[in-house]
Amino acid sequence: MVTSIRAPRRRCAAAALLLSAALSLTGCGERRGTDAAPGAPDPLPSASASASTGLDASPSAPGASPYVEPGAGDGAPHYGENNAHRRSGEMSPASAKDARKEADRIEPVLKRLWEAGTWDLPSVRAALQPLGYEEERTGPKGERLGGTIGIRAMEPRFQGDHYVTPEGTRVGLRVHDDACVTAFVQKTNYEVKTNGPYMESGCFEPPFAR
Repeated sequence: MVTSIRAPRRRCAAAALLLSAALSLTGCGERRGTDAAPGAPDPLPSASASASTGLDASPSAPGASPYVEPGAGDGAPHYGENNAHRRSGEMSPASAKDARKEADRIEPVLKRLWEAGTWDLPSVRAALQPLGYEEERTGPKGERLGGTIGIRAMEPRFQGDHYVTPEGTRVGLRVHDDACVTAFVQKTNYEVKTNGPYMESGCFEPPFAR
C-alpha cells in the first residue's frame, strides 16, 4: 500500500516540474501591452529610459545670443552705439557749478508760469527776457551764430495714428561749451536740470526715433 501511494506522488511531482518549466519558457517570450506588435519598429526611448542613460530624447532649444553689450538698455547689440546721441556730454566741475546757478534763476520763472497755467511759447519767452539772456541764432544748416538761450515749442509725439504737438515750451540755455540748462514747462509738470550738451541737439534733449 505504501508503494502504490508514493508512485502516483512521484508522477505528479514530475508533471508539476514539467508544467513549471513550460510556463517559465512561455513567460520569457511574452510581449506586454506597452510593447510594439511583432514586426513594428522599435518604440522611441521613454522618459525613464532617457533619464537612466543621461540622454535627452528631445532636441535642445536654441539659446539666447551670447553677446549683450555692457550698459545696453534692452539687451540689444549696439544699443549704446545707436543711442549715443541721447547721452549728454560731461561737464567740468566749474562748468557744472555755473550751470547750477543759472538753473536756479530759471526754475522760479517756470514754476510761476506752471502754477498760473501758462506754458505757451510767447509767454515763456516774455517771462525769461528779464533774466538778460540773448536768444540764440542759427544758420541755414543749424550752425550757431550767437546767443545763448533757445525757446521752442514741445517736440511732436506720435499718438494713435498721427503726430501731435503737446502744449508747452522747451528751454535750452548754453552756459559754457560743455554745460547747459535744459528745461520745459507744460500742463502736467515742469522741469529744470543741468547737463552737458547733446551730440546732435545741443542743449535740447533729443527726441526718440520716429
